[in-house]
Parts: sequence; structure tokens; C-alpha cells
Amino acid sequence: MRALTVDPRQAGSLRVAEVPDPEPAPGELLVDGLALGVCGTDREIARAEYGWSPPGRPWLVLGHESLGRVRQASPGSGFTPGDLVVGVVRRPDPVPCGACARGEFDMCRNGQYTERGIKEIDGYGSQVWCVEPDYAVTLDPRLERVGMLMEPTTVVAKAWDQVRRVGERAWFEPRRVLVTGAGPIGLLAALLGAQRGLDVHVLDRVTDGPKPRLVRDLGATYHSDPIDTVASRLQPDVVIEATGVGSVVFGAIEHTAPYGIVCLTGVSPSGRALPIDAGALNRSLVLENDVIIGSVNANLDHYRQAAEALARADLDWLDRVITRRVPLTRFAEAFAAEPDDVKVVITLDEA
Repeated sequence: MRALTVDPRQAGSLRVAEVPDPEPAPGELLVDGLALGVCGTDREIARAEYGWSPPGRPWLVLGHESLGRVRQASPGSGFTPGDLVVGVVRRPDPVPCGACARGEFDMCRNGQYTERGIKEIDGYGSQVWCVEPDYAVTLDPRLERVGMLMEPTTVVAKAWDQVRRVGERAWFEPRRVLVTGAGPIGLLAALLGAQRGLDVHVLDRVTDGPKPRLVRDLGATYHSDPIDTVASRLQPDVVIEATGVGSVVFGAIEHTAPYGIVCLTGVSPSGRALPIDAGALNRSLVLENDVIIGSVNANLDHYRQAAEALARADLDWLDRVITRRVPLTRFAEAFAAEPDDVKVVITLDEA
């Protein structure tokens, strides 16, 4: 079969290769790959900036934003042939740490977790793949064209879950959310905010292309002014930060409403210094009971929450989040950014 492979130690090694067909272990599902979402982590791995291949060989099957259809399932697995499924990305560490032992492998304390398509386990970027039933989630059959959005939706489902948990340390009825960044994570965070009945605002630097309309079609408000201008005017109760841009991060933190919660989902590059009034920041956080939290990855509860959110969403809107689809044979196009890109998808089921 064909698979998208990469040597995480060597930039420019991304290619489509013939690899052995998978043989499911007892109880595993055999799945025909349908599509694969491409994200910033995949591009970092392709540039040899991140990632680990499985022990004993240099190459890794890339891809963690999966979508497939079950070909073979064991009796009692909870799955049947034809089911639309996604595979969970992370696996708990073998020790395990206290969090992993309780199913919270997204909160692994010792860093010995593994991840499909990222860290020491082959990913889902192949025409056929296997997955343990405990790490597969069924999707509504109507989501066949957009189900690869499941994994990024789990990221924001977790972010919203963490915001709720932190907020409920005291009376908590947020009204307004500011999402910074209108890429896939930001748009899906806005979707979940709209589903919660909040007054949703999205900030991004672009003024044309598909992003403004996608935001407005959620019933949300789109902004392209500087973060200080927008956030100081809105005074949001919640900020979901999805850019990783240092000036945006600190601008959002500075201008929340009292008891504001800022959830950081974007990973910032190192090496850039910003002038920060640390004393003023500390004073604001303490006197207003504000909170800043980081959030990454997701556990099985978040996958289930994401599946429910996607099933409730407008399918046409989800389909428009996917701005390009390219076949596996033209994978390089998916890794070359175009001006109006939001989410780029590689199809795996072409003849």
C-alpha cells in the first residue's frame, strides 16, 4: 500500500512510499483510510523541526488528523464494517504516570506518552491502517466529507472543557468570548463558542478570503484591528488564543474582564523578545482573579465531545473550512501554503 512517510531527522524527506499492508493484532480494527488533515505540526515534522520515528527505523508514517472506514472488526469490539471512524492520536505512557493511569493521557506528567504520526508510532497517512477499538471513535455517517476535522475539534473541546472547569471555582456565567486566530483551531473554537450561546468574536489579521465570511456565518463578529484595540473594547470573559503570536497573547491577557480566563492553544516560537510590564500584569491577574492556562492534545472524553459538536454543526459550513483537497499522489501541494488556505486535506482513497 501507499503511505506518506518522512524521516523526522531529515528535512525534505517527505514522500509517498510503498509500505507493507498492515496486519491487525487480535481485536484491532482494520480501516480503509479516507482522508488526512494537514496541520502545522505535520509541516514542522516535514521540516525536521519535530517528531520521532518508531524505534528501530528512520521513517515515520505521517498524519494524525485521521478519517477512515472500518473494513474489518472483531465481534464484541463495538464497531462494524462500514463505520466511519477516527483514530485517537495519543497513547498513555507505559509507567504509567498518575494522569495516564486515569485516562488523562493528554495531561501526561513524565512525557513518555507516544503519538500516532508524531512520536514513535506510525500515523494515519496510509491507504489502510489499524487501530485499537479503545482508541477509535465513531462519527455520524453524514460527516464523511468533513470528519478529518475531528482531531482539531478535540483540541478546542478540551480547551472549552478546561475553561469551564477553571471558571466553576466560583460563580461563572461567561457572556463574551474572543478567539484570536481564524485558522482551523480558531474557527472550530468559535463554532463551539457559538454552540454554547456565547457572544463570539474572532480576531485575525486578514481582511478578505474565506475567513471573515466563515466567522460571520456562525453569527459571530470578525475583527482585524490590533489586539489591544479589539480586546480593550470587548473586555471578553474568555479568550481562546490560537495564534501563538507573543504580542497577541499578551494583548489578550491584558484586556480581559475581571475573572477573565485566557486559554492558550497556540505554540509560540522561541527567540523573540517582547517588552512586558511584568508588575502590571501580575497586579491585574491577582486583583481580578484572572487565569491563564495552557491546553494541548485531548483525551477520549474530548473526542466524544468533539464528535457531538461536529454532528450538531452545519455541514456546509464545515465543508467550507476545508479550502483545498489534494490526492495522496500530489501530497507536496498540501504542504505548500496558498493565500486563502484554512484547512488542507489529503485524500487517501483515490484509485
